[in-house]
Amino acid sequence: MKKILVILALFLGVSACKVNPFTGQKTLNFYPNSQIFPTAFAQYDQFLGENKVITGTAEAHMVTRTGQRIAAAAERWLAANGYPGYLSDYQWEYKLVDNEAVNAWCMPGGKIVFYTGILPITQTETGIAVVMGHEVAHALADHGAQRMSAGTLQQVGAVGVAVATSGKSAETQNAFMQAYGIGTSVGGMLPFSRSHETEADRIGLQIMAIAGYDPYEAANLWKRMKANSGGEAPPEFMSTHPSNDTRINNLTAWAPEAAAEAAKFGVTEFK
Repeated sequence: MKKILVILALFLGVSACKVNPFTGQKTLNFYPNSQIFPTAFAQYDQFLGENKVITGTAEAHMVTRTGQRIAAAAERWLAANGYPGYLSDYQWEYKLVDNEAVNAWCMPGGKIVFYTGILPITQTETGIAVVMGHEVAHALADHGAQRMSAGTLQQVGAVGVAVATSGKSAETQNAFMQAYGIGTSVGGMLPFSRSHETEADRIGLQIMAIAGYDPYEAANLWKRMKANSGGEAPPEFMSTHPSNDTRINNLTAWAPEAAAEAAKFGVTEFK
């Protein structure tokens, strides 16, 4: 049984490589778009059916307009960098939903929701572009599929720990399982999630700049996010997201790089 688990884990790890076009690095991903997208689209439709979607307002039009510009910028970048057709399976959709939560998200395949609760913080179309670029970047970089893949490997490992300690007392087995859970979460899954957030910040910053939105405004958006949170956040090493200060510093440092990338596409003035 142990050998089977080891072989399975090795097979998944070796066979699950997909290149991230934005970084050029191989990523852990053994869930193809053909498997993930239909489920994501169905869940999106279900969510919209269960929540109040706002249409016809200036804010709703702004969300759609910003999303369309971000999607077009992503397609321009991908085509120019040797990935034409990368987005052929995507079905872009942008919805504003009546919800006080300060949140927005993009499902695999380009299904996007903005909550009305985030609009007082984004304030402008450029603010929306910062958030939109970040959320779209998660989808473009297949972060959802990567998290699913990592979760599968974590489950395989948990089964391995259970098998390896099957001859021990229940108390000892529970201790090993708890140690494994804490170790893989704090030492593996949480940093994995934070790296995705950081990657999405950087990719999103470049995409919004190519779309004609000022990348130097991204840090200001996160300053408003920080003020809205009131400073209440778990320590960074215990969180799935980088701290607000880390994001602000990163975005400030990356803004010139994003502006330079936009200039390659003839974009030198920003909204």
